[in-house]
Amino acid sequence: MISWTRKAFSELTLDELYALLRLRSEVFVVEQNCPYLDADGADKDCLHLLGWSDIEGVETLTAYLRLAPPGIKYTETSLGRIVTAPSARGGGSGKKLMTEGLSWARELYPQHNIKIQAQAYLEKFYQSFGFVTISEQYDEDGIPHIDMRLENKSSN
Repeated sequence: MISWTRKAFSELTLDELYALLRLRSEVFVVEQNCPYLDADGADKDCLHLLGWSDIEGVETLTAYLRLAPPGIKYTETSLGRIVTAPSARGGGSGKKLMTEGLSWARELYPQHNIKIQAQAYLEKFYQSFGFVTISEQYDEDGIPHIDMRLENKSSN
């Protein structure tokens, strides 16, 4: 079971900040063998969704995403740094993370579409939530990516 925490950057504890930076680094830098600067300057302006699971009696961050309000990354609301821990994969954690993140984005910014910059191999996963591909495939730090958008029904 995942317990969700929603916080602004200024509300994060040092332990939470460390856990999210560690998880992002573990997956995006080490696992994907992609040296890049994860601390891109946007974290302070974004909201943070943290999914905690009890692993052998220890509350462990197993799912995370960053919600960028409209105007921070794009004119739309944006979800990024979407990640599940290797130990949490295969049990639906990614779907739960996206469901929770989309719900939060729609709650906070109901008049805005949602844009993501997705790794190309996850295109079908994001399409299952209603996202449509809006760009050709391109290289981002050595990994094929695509831009995708989810139209907000109330923004039309």
